[in-house]
Amino acid sequence: MLWSELFNSVHEPLDNEIREFVQTPLWDNLTNYLQQTYNAKSNLFYSRCSMDQDFWKGWNVKYKKSGKALCTLYPKQGYFIALVNVGAKESLEAELLIPLCDEYTQDLYTQTKSGTSGKSLAINVTSESILRDVKELIALRAGRVR
Repeated sequence: MLWSELFNSVHEPLDNEIREFVQTPLWDNLTNYLQQTYNAKSNLFYSRCSMDQDFWKGWNVKYKKSGKALCTLYPKQGYFIALVNVGAKESLEAELLIPLCDEYTQDLYTQTKSGTSGKSLAINVTSESILRDVKELIALRAGRVR
């Protein structure tokens, strides 16, 4: 069943419902990391976007620090997508970081077109190594070079 069918615009999911749907400890790992490392709070938003046949439609979880978006998480069955923007300010550091990343992340970065505000990476978080990449990209976004 699709996420957008389970939780429509009037049925906001609870944290435990998101975890049950995603069914991966990587979700808790990243959300705890964001809260502990950046003191970032989660904000649920409902997207009515019809792009890519319900791919982006439904509830997502946004994390911000000092008004700056760190990432947006999109629950999927068995995994989740972390949307991380690599802005123009972070692009030089990202170019140095990407060769150290998982092959999947390297390919995604290479294939993602740059826009006026940089690259928006929609990363399928399916493994520990990809999760590490997401954390490193968020650190760049937050201004913390590790």
